[in-house]
Amino acid sequence: MAKSLPKITLSGSRDIPFDRLVLSQSNVRRVKAGVSIGELADDIVRRTLLQSLNVRPVLDTEGQETGQFEVPAGGRRFRALELLVKQKRLAKDAPIPCVVKAANDTVTAEEDSFAENTFREQLHPLDQFRAMQAMVDKGEGIEAIAAHFLVTPAVVNQRLRLAKVSPTLHDIYAEDGMTLEQLMAFAVTDDHARQEQVWEMLAHSYNKSGAFIRSKLTENTVRAGDKRVRFIGIEAYVAAGGCVMRDLFEPDDGGWLTDPALLDRLVGEKLQAEGERIAAEGWKWVATAIDMPWGVTNGLREIDGVELAMTGEEEERLAALQTEIEEIEAEWADAPEVPDEVQARIEAIDAAIGALVERPMTFEPQDMAMAGAFLSIEVDGTLSIERGYVRPEDEPVVEADGEMDAGADDDAAYRAGGDDEDQGVTGPVASNVVAIGTAGGTASGDEDDEDGEVVKPLPDRLVAELTAWRTLALQDAFAQSPSTAFAAVLHAFVLDCFYSSTRESCLQISLNEASFGFSTTGLRDSTPARAIAERHKRWADRLPDSDKDLWDALLTLDGNEQAALFAHCASKVLNAQQEVVPKYDNGRISKTIVERRVEHSHVLARAVGLDLVGAGWRPTVAGYLGSVTKQRIIADVAEAKGAKFAEMIDHLKKADMAREAERLLEDGDWLPEPMRTPALVDGLAVDEPATVEEAEALPAFLDDNDDVAAIDAASNDDGEPLPAAA
Repeated sequence: MAKSLPKITLSGSRDIPFDRLVLSQSNVRRVKAGVSIGELADDIVRRTLLQSLNVRPVLDTEGQETGQFEVPAGGRRFRALELLVKQKRLAKDAPIPCVVKAANDTVTAEEDSFAENTFREQLHPLDQFRAMQAMVDKGEGIEAIAAHFLVTPAVVNQRLRLAKVSPTLHDIYAEDGMTLEQLMAFAVTDDHARQEQVWEMLAHSYNKSGAFIRSKLTENTVRAGDKRVRFIGIEAYVAAGGCVMRDLFEPDDGGWLTDPALLDRLVGEKLQAEGERIAAEGWKWVATAIDMPWGVTNGLREIDGVELAMTGEEEERLAALQTEIEEIEAEWADAPEVPDEVQARIEAIDAAIGALVERPMTFEPQDMAMAGAFLSIEVDGTLSIERGYVRPEDEPVVEADGEMDAGADDDAAYRAGGDDEDQGVTGPVASNVVAIGTAGGTASGDEDDEDGEVVKPLPDRLVAELTAWRTLALQDAFAQSPSTAFAAVLHAFVLDCFYSSTRESCLQISLNEASFGFSTTGLRDSTPARAIAERHKRWADRLPDSDKDLWDALLTLDGNEQAALFAHCASKVLNAQQEVVPKYDNGRISKTIVERRVEHSHVLARAVGLDLVGAGWRPTVAGYLGSVTKQRIIADVAEAKGAKFAEMIDHLKKADMAREAERLLEDGDWLPEPMRTPALVDGLAVDEPATVEEAEALPAFLDDNDDVAAIDAASNDDGEPLPAAA
C-alpha cells in the first residue's frame, strides 16, 4: 500500500500594527516598474488591501523575537501604506493583515520575494475585455473605469469593442487560434454572423492578416472620407437612419457608411436642391453630377461675366487681415518653430483673404436666359459651380440677310472643335435641372473561352480609357518642359509648310483642346488633371480681362514666363489617346491617324521623361483590373511580379482576384501596354515589358504555405469585367 504524502501546514495570519513593520533588505525588487507608489496608495484608499503582507519576525543577537517584523514580500504595498501614514490618511499603528512565516524557515526571505513576483499570472486579454464589460453592465462609467485602472477612456472603449466580438471568435482567441490583431480587425463590425462567415472563409485563404479581414468586412461600405459623405455631412446621413461602422484600432477617416443606397439618395436630393437654387438665379438650365465628364464644356460658348466689386466694408476687412498677417509673419520670421495656434491663425487669415479676393461674377439677364451652369462635387466635398455656358442649339438665330452679333465669328471658331456626342448634357425637357450620369461601364469584347489559355488583346474601349489617362499625364509633363514644347510646335509648323500630305504629329496645332470620347470616372480629379487646372487658373489670374490688352501684357513677361505660358497653351492641344476607330469611317479619324498620333506621343514622352507612376496612376479595380478578363489579370501579375505570384491568385473568383491583384501591383511600377513608352535601342523604339525573377520574395500578405481555395462563393466567376465604380 502506497504511503500518503504528508499534509502541509500553512503559515498563520494576523493583524500587526503598521509601526511594528519594517521593509526587509531581502526584498529583491530594486527597480521601479509599473504603477507608482502614489497611484497604488490611492487605490488602497478606494479598495483597501487586496493582498496581505508576507512578514517574518526580527530576531535580536540572541535569537529572540524583538516584536518587530520585516517585510520581504509586499514591499510596494508597504511603501504605499507608509505614504498614507505620512499623509495622515492612515493611523501609524493601524492593524495590517499579514502572513507570518518563521524567522528560521527553510525557505529564504529572498526566495519568497522572488516567488511572489514570478508566479503571478497576468489576466488573459479576453478576461480584461469581459471584466470591463461586466463593470459597464453594472453601471460603472467609462471615465470612472479609465481612472480606476490608470488608462485613457479610448483604451476602455477599445476593450469594450473587443468584448462585443462574436462569442464564437472569443473562444477561438482564448485557445490561441486567433491573434489579437485579427480579433481587433473583427471588431470593426457588430454583425456576429458576418464575423463568423469571414473567419470560416479564412480557413481556405492564404491571407489572414488584419487588413484583409477588415477589407472583407467593409467591402460593401463607403468610407466617411468619401467626397459624397463630405458633401452631405455624416450627421445628415445618420439622421436619415444610416449606420456608421467605426474602427477604434486603425485610422479610418471617421468610419464606414453601411448604406450606400441611402448615401446616393441623399447626395442626389441635395444636388437637385442646389441645382434648383442656382437655376433660380435665372439660368436656362443647370446640369448636376457627382463627377462631371471630362470635356463637358467642349463645344459650349462661355459668356463673359463681371466681377462683383468689393464693398467698402469688405475692403476694410481685407486691409485689416493683410496688416495682421504681415505683423504675424514679421514677428515669427526668425523663429525656428511657429506655435500651432499661430499657424492656425495664419491659415484662418489666408482662408478669409481668399474668400474676399475670389469675387463672384454677375451676368446679364439676357445672357443667363440662354446659358446654363454645371454643378459637381469637389474632392473635399464642396460644391463646384461653373456658370455661363451656352449650348449650340441655344445660340441666337442669325437672320440670313443680317449680320452676326459681335464676336459670333470667334464663338463659332471656339465651338468648332466640339462634338455634340461628347457633351453628355441630357435630361427631361420639363426640368431645367439635369442630372448627368457618370458611372462608367467598359466593354470588354468577346468573353467566350474565359478560362482558356489565350490572352486576348485589350478591349478597344479600355485602351482608349487608359490612353486618355496617359494623355493627361503627358500633357502635364509636356507643360513642364518648355524647350520640348517649342520644338514640338516648330515640328508641326514645318510639317504644315513643307509636308502638307503628312501629319505625323500628336499636336492639334489649331489649338482645339483635346477631348476624350472615352474616359474613366473621376478623370477630372486625377493628379495631372488637377495640376493642369491649377496652372491654368494661375495664368488666367495674371492675364488681363480684355483680349485688347493681352498683347501688351504678354510683352511685359520675361523670356522664361513667355516660355512657360507657351508650353502650357501647347499642352492643352496635345492628344495621345488611342481612340476607338469606328467600323465605318465617319471622316473624323482613321486607324492610320491614331497610330501616327500615338507614335509621335512616344517621342514627346521620352523627351519630357514621362512617369505615369509618379503622376499617380495605379492599376486599380475600378480603373483597369475590373475591366479585363481573369486570364489577363493573371498574365499581368506574372509579368509584373513573376509566375509565383500569379499562381497564388489563379484559383480566386474574378472579384477577389482583381482586388488581390490591385494589392500586389499597388507599390510597383507596372503599366498596361497602352500606357507604356517604348525605349530606344539603336535608334528604334522597342517595348521592354517588365520581367521579374522567380526568386523574388513574397509580400507579407501572400507569404503563407497553407492550401488555398476559393475565397468567396458569391464572387463573380463568369469571366465578365466587373462594373466600373461610380
